[in-house]
Amino acid sequence: MEEGSHVPGRTRPLDHFLLLDVRINIADMPLDLDDTIVALASPAGSALRGIVRLSGEGTAETIDRLFRPDESSLPWRQTNLPRRFTGQLDLASIMVPVPVALMYWPTRRSYTGQPMAEFHLNGSMPLLEATLEHLCETGARLARRGEFTMRAFLSGRIDLLQAEAVLGVIEAADHEELQKALTQLGGRMTSRLRQLRGDLIALLGDLEAGLDFVEEDIEFITGSEINRRLDDALTLLNELCAVSTSRLPTGYRRRIVLAGLPNAGKSTLFNRLTGQANAIVSPIAGTTRDYLTAALKMDSLETELIDTAGWEDASSLIEQRAQELRTEQVAASDLVVWCTAADLAESDRIADEALIQAASLQCPAIIRVVTRCDIMADAAGTESHSPSEMPLRVSGVKGTGLDALRNRILRQLTASQFARSELLSTTAVRCRDSLRQTIQSLERASQVLREQGGDELIALELRRALLELGTMLGEVYTDDILDHIFSNFCIGK
Repeated sequence: MEEGSHVPGRTRPLDHFLLLDVRINIADMPLDLDDTIVALASPAGSALRGIVRLSGEGTAETIDRLFRPDESSLPWRQTNLPRRFTGQLDLASIMVPVPVALMYWPTRRSYTGQPMAEFHLNGSMPLLEATLEHLCETGARLARRGEFTMRAFLSGRIDLLQAEAVLGVIEAADHEELQKALTQLGGRMTSRLRQLRGDLIALLGDLEAGLDFVEEDIEFITGSEINRRLDDALTLLNELCAVSTSRLPTGYRRRIVLAGLPNAGKSTLFNRLTGQANAIVSPIAGTTRDYLTAALKMDSLETELIDTAGWEDASSLIEQRAQELRTEQVAASDLVVWCTAADLAESDRIADEALIQAASLQCPAIIRVVTRCDIMADAAGTESHSPSEMPLRVSGVKGTGLDALRNRILRQLTASQFARSELLSTTAVRCRDSLRQTIQSLERASQVLREQGGDELIALELRRALLELGTMLGEVYTDDILDHIFSNFCIGK
């Protein structure tokens, strides 16, 4: 759980040792949700603005001992709505009053479900440390890791999936991870699981109502209706299980493979896109034997660009190995940019089309480009495609069409089919087993229904499924689960 508000890398002066002692001692104290807690909520280090956050039943009393409101903010304790007040902090260790803005949530409709406040003041670390120390002396204690978010969870303000999303927002390594965390925090996954849980509870209710009147020959729900509702639930659960298994790890770079016939301009395009001359460029077909990789940032998206050997029949062991490496890279790619030379001979176009079809079996996401368009005015093979699929005309030598290519790559990689998971990694790991257990319970329920084993056995499997769904949502939890999740949080969140 949470430690104190020590700032790594800073040497505390002597008058801060009392705060350090408090930080050490609270680690072994039992958690009391009625305590007033305080922590630094802004990043460590000097800044224009720093934030000190408080929560707990004694928040107002703790603030009142240090906060001297301006004349316009005098009735701050009488407010029933979240409001901003201005004033000064009287800190004994600071010689002058400290200007401060107080953000105050007086009711249980705050983030933590308790009275809550934030002091926004100058971001000087000695000043922030002094504020923390004096707040601890006036009734607060230093918060533990994730204690603010844990209180939000325990008070029902958020569920466990959303609590994990808070950590995901903090630790997001790129725009994609941030968007995934914000989506989960917004409750999209929660609403789907809650809807599913509600449907299964309704189904269980219908079954148990029938069991109560089994001797009355009253049918509350038909077998076909039970089967339909179980199938609907399994469809959703299998989808969620698939995305939780195939999610992209944090920091994963999307793999873009340049492929095509030999001498199709792949290496020239590779050099142009990366801004480096790493790939050997030659008019001799088959110059590239191995594959080359380079990191390529496109807007906020981190990608890996891969130049591969041309698709051709291998006439030697070296060429055979080059083709094997190319096949491996295409199969592991997120997107293939298929290069067709504008001056491609007519006899080779049939082979080019056949190879594109073969590549699409390994990676269905393919962008077709006509390279070397500076050599010939007319692009090859464009007449057989719709406008949305029209190959892009590019020139690696002159840079023609590269902006259009980058834009199309970004559209492809950010399309919905590439969002491999709606779940953050921490959530996916925690929920994966529960998802599988839920699926297995519903599959057993379906089997009992087919074998006419009795509604009481179906009801038993539904109860097991509901228990697992409750575990995912945090409606069923243990102290170990909470400790594992919230101990990964930073202090002040």
